[in-house]
Amino acid sequence: MSPHACPYLTRLDVLYAFGEIIDVPALVAANSHPWYNQTLCEVNQSVVRLGVVEGAYHWHKHDAQDEFFYVVSGHFLIDLEDRVVDLSPGQAFVVRKGQLHRPRAPEKTVILMVESAGIVPTGDTPPPLV
Repeated sequence: MSPHACPYLTRLDVLYAFGEIIDVPALVAANSHPWYNQTLCEVNQSVVRLGVVEGAYHWHKHDAQDEFFYVVSGHFLIDLEDRVVDLSPGQAFVVRKGQLHRPRAPEKTVILMVESAGIVPTGDTPPPLV
């Protein structure tokens, strides 16, 4: 599934080059989309992404890549098949590759994600039809 087929604003372009200051609060303040995901920078073979999110993403998985989520502000939930991970600011969680999950935020939430540069944010499996 392409990022354009989902109701999300996903920007895979790298916004900041090496040596540039990354102004996360300015990016958050400038955003008005309910599910915004912007690649900030590259670190080795990984990328750091900023998410400003509210609402639910679809169920998906990444067959070959882990995902790291760090909550900057707000309240972030990650639904797994057998439990719900409940994260507050300053907390983080790694979703293992191949694990079906659904991120969601009951309020406006700011997260940082670290994942491999080639990851497809919408997952390797399409969302189920509802």
